[in-house]
Amino acid sequence: MTDALTARAAHNEAIRQRAEAEMTALGIDARVISQVVETFYERIARHPALGPVFQARLEGHWDAHLLKMKSFWSSVAFKTGAYGGKPVQAHLNLEGMTPELFPQWLALFAETLEDLALSPEARAWFMATAERIARSLALSLFYNPALDDPARHA
Repeated sequence: MTDALTARAAHNEAIRQRAEAEMTALGIDARVISQVVETFYERIARHPALGPVFQARLEGHWDAHLLKMKSFWSSVAFKTGAYGGKPVQAHLNLEGMTPELFPQWLALFAETLEDLALSPEARAWFMATAERIARSLALSLFYNPALDDPARHA
């Protein structure tokens, strides 16, 4: 391995170790991530507005989706780089997906975190991360820069 590759590997390992220490301090581990994902998606499936959108895409594939979401959240929490999905592409052309669903998604996520009785610090980390993800996804799916054109408002 070259010196640059060795240095990069050491840098990435240091990032992973810091992330693991931070998550441990918050009380977040693989078991907690699994609990959050499973509980949240059980609620998604029953939600009057979100359920039909998810059900249309995931019918017969819920188990695979849960595994993917656990991998995603673990990768985010522990900076492993293990998740290789493409969230924007996965949500493109999703029948029934609207910008108005994102606040409902976030509210249900917050309710799930509260009900699971996670530490305030763990809830704050999960919510801040979910809000960042929702904002990024909503912008990617629905933002139209032409609507912000100052010439349109002159």
